[in-house]
Amino acid sequence: MFSDIAAWFVTLFILNPIQAEVQDRIQGANASAQSIQQSQQCISAQGPKLLQRAGEDTAWAIATAAGYTFGWTSPTQLLDASDPNCAELTRLLQAGENEEANS
Repeated sequence: MFSDIAAWFVTLFILNPIQAEVQDRIQGANASAQSIQQSQQCISAQGPKLLQRAGEDTAWAIATAAGYTFGWTSPTQLLDASDPNCAELTRLLQAGENEEANS
């Protein structure tokens, strides 16, 4: 039961907002079709891993959801940097974070 609640927290407070942010960044950057495909593959691969971790570690799920919601945790911290499909997505997200910091 707790693992289901943790997965719900991760989906609602992390995965859905990350997907929305990715879509905004891709549209704003006029990203190539390849970048869009890689970003989708990254989210598709990382989402289930985050949900699995949330199911195994409820405290991590709640802390991460809160951290992401309040801006303490960057979406790039949740992506696997060793996944080649996440490299472009990480670059787009970091560029957006840098723009927000400079504003």
